[in-house]
Amino acid sequence: MKTMYKLKFLTQAIICMIMMMLAVSCDENKFLEEKPLAIYSAENTLVTSADYQAAVNYLYYEVRYMLHGHGSTDNNLIFWYATDLAFCSADENKLNKYGATMIPTYAYIADVWKFIYAFVNQANVVLTRLESSNLSEADKKLFRGEALFFRAFGYRTLASLYGGVPLIVEEVTVPRRDFKRASREETFTQARNDLTEAVSLLADIDKVKDGKVSKQLAQHLLAEVYISLGDYDNAIAAATSAIDHPATGLMTARFGSKINQPGDVVSDLFKTGNQNRSVSGNTETLWTEQYDYLNTGSNTNDMWQWAVNPFYGNITITVDGVTATAFKGNTAEKGGRGVAWMQPTRHLLDEIWSEGDLRNSEYNIVRDVLIDNEASPVFGKWFVKDGYSVQANPVRQWFPFFMKVTGDIPEDYYQKDAAGNPMLTAFGEHLVVNNGNSSFRDLYIFRLAETYLLRAEAYLGKNNKAAAAADINIVRARANAKPADASEVDIDYLLDERLRELCYEELRVVTLCRMGKLVERTRKYNSSYPGAAGLMESSGTSMQDYHNLWPIPFSEIERNIYVTLEQNPGYTN
Repeated sequence: MKTMYKLKFLTQAIICMIMMMLAVSCDENKFLEEKPLAIYSAENTLVTSADYQAAVNYLYYEVRYMLHGHGSTDNNLIFWYATDLAFCSADENKLNKYGATMIPTYAYIADVWKFIYAFVNQANVVLTRLESSNLSEADKKLFRGEALFFRAFGYRTLASLYGGVPLIVEEVTVPRRDFKRASREETFTQARNDLTEAVSLLADIDKVKDGKVSKQLAQHLLAEVYISLGDYDNAIAAATSAIDHPATGLMTARFGSKINQPGDVVSDLFKTGNQNRSVSGNTETLWTEQYDYLNTGSNTNDMWQWAVNPFYGNITITVDGVTATAFKGNTAEKGGRGVAWMQPTRHLLDEIWSEGDLRNSEYNIVRDVLIDNEASPVFGKWFVKDGYSVQANPVRQWFPFFMKVTGDIPEDYYQKDAAGNPMLTAFGEHLVVNNGNSSFRDLYIFRLAETYLLRAEAYLGKNNKAAAAADINIVRARANAKPADASEVDIDYLLDERLRELCYEELRVVTLCRMGKLVERTRKYNSSYPGAAGLMESSGTSMQDYHNLWPIPFSEIERNIYVTLEQNPGYTN
């Protein structure tokens, strides 16, 4: 009896063990699933609404970093020089030799690719994880709309620069070396689809915080993408939706922080504190990079001030055998210390302006200054008008100041005397220390003025020159510029208008590549510049027809070993 009891107990135990084993084997994946306990991962960091907000905040950071924030000059300025806008005045052997540098192994071409795919990947992580999250439907809608916008911004930029690229629309969780290039049309179509959904999810611009993406911002970018797809009717509709929203409008009267100082409505757009609607009432802003002075999490836009300002501090003038510097030092009013990495083309400086255009007023492009060093024998004379600028090195030391870029410099960077008082020039300008060389204000990424010019481009696509001229003239009217006649409006006129209105704001190379006009315009307007020994060759002389698209980075082709990433025509790896 006792033996039978033991056998019965043993049998039950064996059955229980088998059932337990079966239960575990039925969920083998669960049993083998790795749970990161000591490291950060998407699994343990994307849980709450605050977690997702932090992930989305990083998207804003990555875009800002790509455009203006990181320390390698060429990485940032590649969007502007070697175009019809500017050339590299610091080293004529850099991007000015476009044909020699625009090759698949060029580091900056690969860096832009990597920067964009970094925030595309971040957007995909947010979008993928949102699907299974426990967030409220309202939060899911908000974060999805923002992530879709950033992914679309990335693919729009990639398609414009490189043509068709690999489309990655889900989180990548394992190493891959089998990416396939989509066509350029397919890449723009992905951006269109993302933006169309984003428009349905995002809040109106007057309902979001300054610097946040909104429905009207998405409509603006959607209009551009529709143009790239040749869908001009939908481009017009998208632009019109942004333009007609009650909370948007061009700024046509003086406003903001310096309204009581000499200036005009155009200069007001670029004064510190005037970029955000909540502070200044600026209804023209669609998207700005946010900057908070003395906030350790908000880096200065350090590429602009010093890169675009002339290196004027060391200019010397010799008169009757007496040599002295022209200026007492770098001043806040002249934008601080410049090193002149990026100099405007003659086309931008001299060839596109008509009389009375406020964008070329003395408050917006400073073309002459008073010699302020009392030790100079020509103290108080005008540097250009009185003929002394010819003694400056034209490569870096002297060219006009674009005040929309230079901005203001905080008092912390003023030079002080022994008593702690700001040191001034004889004409009241504040001398600054050498590291007073950055931009300390919010920077525009998109303004409504560009939305009008996008709609004009769409009208040109439909061969409706009258409607295109009407939109261009709305922008010109604000600048007090002579109205354009419909007969003169074409793509090149529009591109000149974009230079007048958006120079140093739009990613110029993206615009020109998108339109297929980079080679033509750079050859025409950026083939030479005045150097110390006469005219020097610039990027236009070395451009080839195939340079309207950037090369696919060789590093991406090389590591993608399971599928061939075809190179763009004309380039060799």
